[in-house]
Amino acid sequence: MKNGKPRKRGIIRFMGVVEAYDLVKKFGSVVAVDGVSFTVKEGEIYGILGPNGAGKTTTIRLTIGVLKPDRGEAYIMGYNVHKEPVKARSFIGVVPEVSNPYVDLTVWDNLMLVGGLYCLPKAIKVERAVSLLKTLGIYDVRNRKVKTLSKGMRRRLLVAMALISDPDILFLDEPTSGLDVFSARVIRRLLLELKKHGKTIILTTHNIDEAGLLCDRVAVMSKGKIVASGTPEELKIRFGMYTRILVCFDREVDENSLRGYLEGLDIIVQGRRLIITCKTEDLNDILNRITVMVKHNSLRIRELQASGLSLEDVFVRLVKGV
Repeated sequence: MKNGKPRKRGIIRFMGVVEAYDLVKKFGSVVAVDGVSFTVKEGEIYGILGPNGAGKTTTIRLTIGVLKPDRGEAYIMGYNVHKEPVKARSFIGVVPEVSNPYVDLTVWDNLMLVGGLYCLPKAIKVERAVSLLKTLGIYDVRNRKVKTLSKGMRRRLLVAMALISDPDILFLDEPTSGLDVFSARVIRRLLLELKKHGKTIILTTHNIDEAGLLCDRVAVMSKGKIVASGTPEELKIRFGMYTRILVCFDREVDENSLRGYLEGLDIIVQGRRLIITCKTEDLNDILNRITVMVKHNSLRIRELQASGLSLEDVFVRLVKGV
């Protein structure tokens, strides 16, 4: 809805407000995106999660029409982003990972400029600018030139610039990457508030904790493909056959001295801590192997915990392909 008037959308057969079908993009011999498909529902926060180089940013650029796919199609509110780009993009705001406001203009002037590009009436433009700057905690620096601002403040300004048109859908590429804790929290709180007001948000991140806090659903990407998707809880349940064992010893341990007892297992050694990921059905056998290992190495166990996998554990297993 814009200025109290309902927005029309494209072909009504589409189930999501954002849809991608079999997107493929190559750069020379490198396949950056390899057959990616997804649907984003109205009013949800959808996260595209993956390590650096997984293809997240390229997927976003294909979805909003900045890049043309070698194969596949993308739709926003039912409009094909390449055949009807003006209509499709009229619904969205975008915060790219690498971008800068006009550094020789003030914070306020940047917002007025963007509002003017959207042909907003002056009263609405000013009202939204004031509200956004106050919400993002940068109203007091509205008359400062952007080049004098910190990275966190610039990032918050970019979010304000993307929102001044009151878009139905907001795309953010690594919205909190490299920011201080306070700026990251401000942006996360704003995204949750936007969701309460019915906005649809698509974000990319390699921050697993952030995805767990914000996202209704996530798609995990690795090497240009979506390797799993669902709610964070669904992904953890899907890997419920696995257990994470944490063992804390009375002294530091050498990984090489443990390998013989734990052969074939996924282990991480951190000083006095041993972390094992194993199939739940093998738990009793592994506990017996730990007991033998402790006895032969004259160790004492200070703490032992067994729990289901966290979202981070699931992410690591999906990316590793194990």
